[in-house]
Amino acid sequence: MASPPSDQLLLRTAATTTSTATGTAKPQFRNKSSSTLTDGIIFIGGAMAAMLLVWVLWSFVDHPGPNNFSTSVADPKTTTTTASEVFTAKYDCSINLRHDPPSPTFYDDPNLIYSVGGGEPMKNWDEKRREWLKQHPSFAAGVEDRILLVTGSQPSPCRNPIGDHLLLRFFKNKVDYCRIHGYDIFYNNALLHLEMSSYWAKIPVVKAAMLAHPEAEWIWWVDSDAAFTDMEFKLPLDRYREHNLVVHGWANLIYETKEPSWVGLNAGVFLIRNCQWSMDLMEEWASMGPQTPAYKEWGQKLRSTFKDKLFPESDDQSGLLYLMLKGKQRWAERIYLENQYYFEGYWVEIMGTLERIGERYEEMERRMRLLRRRHAEKVSEHYGEAWESYLELERERDGNGGKGSWRRPFITHFTGCQPCSGDHNQMYAGESCWQGMEKALNFADNQVLRSFGFVHTHLLNSSSVSPLSF
Repeated sequence: MASPPSDQLLLRTAATTTSTATGTAKPQFRNKSSSTLTDGIIFIGGAMAAMLLVWVLWSFVDHPGPNNFSTSVADPKTTTTTASEVFTAKYDCSINLRHDPPSPTFYDDPNLIYSVGGGEPMKNWDEKRREWLKQHPSFAAGVEDRILLVTGSQPSPCRNPIGDHLLLRFFKNKVDYCRIHGYDIFYNNALLHLEMSSYWAKIPVVKAAMLAHPEAEWIWWVDSDAAFTDMEFKLPLDRYREHNLVVHGWANLIYETKEPSWVGLNAGVFLIRNCQWSMDLMEEWASMGPQTPAYKEWGQKLRSTFKDKLFPESDDQSGLLYLMLKGKQRWAERIYLENQYYFEGYWVEIMGTLERIGERYEEMERRMRLLRRRHAEKVSEHYGEAWESYLELERERDGNGGKGSWRRPFITHFTGCQPCSGDHNQMYAGESCWQGMEKALNFADNQVLRSFGFVHTHLLNSSSVSPLSF
């Protein structure tokens, strides 16, 4: 997340700088010789004063020790710049939130349109974004890994009596994950295109987020009914360097069959690069939406292409699959189908595993005490990396990737549950949806509460917590 301006909050080393003027004192000439006794007394008094001064200064120095948690802070009146301050300033990567030069950018174009399907599509976005970053250099450092998470819900209250509470908890879950990893988050509950509602509503939001956040390399859409259930895992961005869109999917269900499946991927969670390719994809994708005259025709075409599609309307997921099938060179080659971990996992196959996964992690913590060490929440990524190293060893020992067995699922997606409307899929009871959500959210919350010294007493009891023993 953006840091305060560097001129307001410059990180400094915790050391007190004491500037003293040292030199040879001017000799004091006397008119007559002092006695030896007098000189001795003066000498002893001066020595004692010097020792007292050393003791006072020494008491201000921060000495390491088991019970010493004080931090020395530089005197704000001191104007002397130390070598450590120069080093800190030179390598300070703080983002300057108060700098916006008057020279024109794409924002000054009166024809700029944030939504999709109206006016001239965005052109030369890569060059415009690059120029903006050039004018805002504090955002340029680390831009290749900067992520903006985008999510949202409907503008009106939920029909389901517990729907608004569930959405609040899902949002808290995403905020927790973003805070731990330093990501910005945007929650939207307004229809940015009145005719694009339901699953189509995400497309205008994602495009608007690209324009509103040129400093972000990736826009990460996560459906409102999806929860992070591994708060320490981070996206392996290096794996996606040559791609512009990441979705959870399976190539064999899309390309390697005579009848491609409309569940060959899930469009409820996706990571999309902030670039011209993505702008073009947004426009092409939106052309199948309910705001276009060809909406009904697209519904028929998509259903005839995907025989297992159960409803006649054109939807975002089938639309993306269609683009991948018909535009392999233009679209599919830049789309990464992730299935090596739960980029988003179907909740039904996950719910029965959470207790055992929790027990397995506790077993690993007992074998490796570092994993259970108390620490500040701000340094959680350090322990997340330690976990990844240890999980690698476990994976080699077990001979599998841990997916669906003992590894925490990264994102659990409650597809078909509809927490806000309550109109869940009839394949399962609504009660199983709501209990599953509570269990998954508490499973994730336990990982957050650890840094605060507490844990839920039971995954199906959101109200009760107990102190965590180490």
